[in-house]
Amino acid sequence: METHKSLSPDPNPAAEDDDHPAARRIHRLALHLNPPQGLHSHGDLRMLACAAKGKQLDVSTQELTEYMRGKHRDVQERVYEYFNSRPDLQTPIEISKDEHRELCMRQLLGLVREAGIRPFRYVAEDPFKYFAIAEAVGSVDMSLGIKMGVQYSLWGGSVINLGTKKHRDKYFEGIDNLEYPGCFAMTELHHGSNVQGLQTTATFDPLTDEFVIDTPNDGAIKWWIGNAAVHGKFATVFAKLLLPTHDIKGIADMGVHAFIVPIRDLKTHKTLPGIEINDCGHKVGLNGVDNGALRFRSVRIPRDNLLNRFGDVSRDGKYTSSLPSINKRFAATLGELVGGRVGLGYSSVGVLKIAVTIAIRYSLLRQQFGPPKQPEVSILDYQSHQHKLMPMLASTYAFHFATLHLVEKYSEMKKSHDEQLVGDVHALSAGLKAYVTSFTAKSLSICREACGGHGYAAVNRFGSLRNDHDIFQTFEGDNTVLLQQVAGDLLKQYQQKFQGGTFAVTWNYLRESMNAYLSQPNPVTSRWESEDHLRDPKFQLDAFRYRTSRLLQSAAMRLRKHSKTLGSFGAWNRCLNHLLTLAESHIESVILEKFIEAIKRYILVSALEGGSFAIHKLTEYLSFQVRNIARELVDAFDLPDHVTRAPIGMQSTVEAYSQYTQYAGF
Repeated sequence: METHKSLSPDPNPAAEDDDHPAARRIHRLALHLNPPQGLHSHGDLRMLACAAKGKQLDVSTQELTEYMRGKHRDVQERVYEYFNSRPDLQTPIEISKDEHRELCMRQLLGLVREAGIRPFRYVAEDPFKYFAIAEAVGSVDMSLGIKMGVQYSLWGGSVINLGTKKHRDKYFEGIDNLEYPGCFAMTELHHGSNVQGLQTTATFDPLTDEFVIDTPNDGAIKWWIGNAAVHGKFATVFAKLLLPTHDIKGIADMGVHAFIVPIRDLKTHKTLPGIEINDCGHKVGLNGVDNGALRFRSVRIPRDNLLNRFGDVSRDGKYTSSLPSINKRFAATLGELVGGRVGLGYSSVGVLKIAVTIAIRYSLLRQQFGPPKQPEVSILDYQSHQHKLMPMLASTYAFHFATLHLVEKYSEMKKSHDEQLVGDVHALSAGLKAYVTSFTAKSLSICREACGGHGYAAVNRFGSLRNDHDIFQTFEGDNTVLLQQVAGDLLKQYQQKFQGGTFAVTWNYLRESMNAYLSQPNPVTSRWESEDHLRDPKFQLDAFRYRTSRLLQSAAMRLRKHSKTLGSFGAWNRCLNHLLTLAESHIESVILEKFIEAIKRYILVSALEGGSFAIHKLTEYLSFQVRNIARELVDAFDLPDHVTRAPIGMQSTVEAYSQYTQYAGF
């Protein structure tokens, strides 16, 4: 009888906890083994009770749209309206690789020269506006979004971020107006993530005051270089800077630097001497981007073509830098290139918005089965469908606010150049890019499945969205590698915490409360008492942070233990899955924190907040709540039909099937 009694929610558990510590532990263990019946069994009765006491949810789509899209909504509308007015620039469903590449270039030229939208001017001055344009352009065609990113964020960004005034003065206007289409030649056939391992060389020749660019072996061929196969005239080439010396070695390696290398003649567009360009061919997706491979055979460039912000070579061959070591210069260089990673995370949320919008609108439109002798019900009325799509919708909102926070931090970093903030943005962008793009990739398949056979039709876009987005998990940093960077940064902060060091901005909660989280009992078991408590944002955030703190502590202990026998690399590899879980846990904590902050700024609905993050026992009811406002929530993304371009995902349910059947010739 006593055991049975302990399995029921205690009317006054706090009193029992104070008087009987042993009973408290048994009570909580029993809750783990057999959760309270009200949260697990008799689900229909539980849902009816919740529904009876719940208030009618109401969402102002217009106000929410204004809050979501912010001050750069106007420039996004200009992008949408321009392409809607130019049917000849809209990407058809079936198009060959070569045709798609040429169309992409015409689209970019039209955007810049006809619509008058100049993204390059905002890369450094107003990153918020640049990323807003990138999101809108990617919604039109993801290949176009990537091609724009290669031109302005990568090629253009490398010139203005790694170069100095002389480079900006010489190249800015040509990059801006597309007279100087260019490439970002970092990745090699044998080296991608390990940039310090690149093998391409740039050897200084003091006799001619030139650098000589060489590809020493096939593994050093620059690979997957966007804009290289067809349109590029310049490339920012990352190579080891080698200086001749008079000592026994004969040469000094100063580490990886960036160089501007012309690859085609500006007038004739012919490939320049010493440069071999080949086509990487048809890809899984993004075939509007002309990825190519570059080999250099003693290609000579002026000394001034070294992008010399962090390191320079004088006429007499002397190397100077404000940074004392190769590692410091390398870190500073990569820190200035983090904008591409920020943009990918932000753009991935844009892709997720499109997919979720199409899937939810169709799920509201499509009716199937139902009670006997009654009308069929919407497939979104099924609990299984809600379980697939409603947490995804809530996550889309959460990711929107988390990536907005990242862009804010990035913009602040670009203005202040604060060293601590640079490290902070580097780690946060790595984690969010990895987490969001992985989530979106999985969600695209779920959305396709949620739309049944009609989701398989190319016209409804899931195939192209899925294929084009898939590479987001790899470029600008492989997601598994990026999560390891996050874990490494957390461990560094953990060590500094207990050595009296300083903390980076992102990990404030560790600085302020790690001792509390490590000493308190698990908040999930110690505060199980009520549904209201489980849905309390502070409890949820405490639970997420407790998990991260525990994972961090246990990871540090395991690494210390295994390092004694396996060395640092072996210990890291032994604990790798643990470390990846730690990184994901931390990023989820950051996402939740930024979501809660956004909701506090704009009082939305408790259901949206809970839909993504509440304890599993409540997700069915919370998904049911969000389902009731699902149409309003996707409408607030403010994506016109000519942007989503999926007949089954149209705003008007009356026209959806008629538009769809037209594609089959009816």
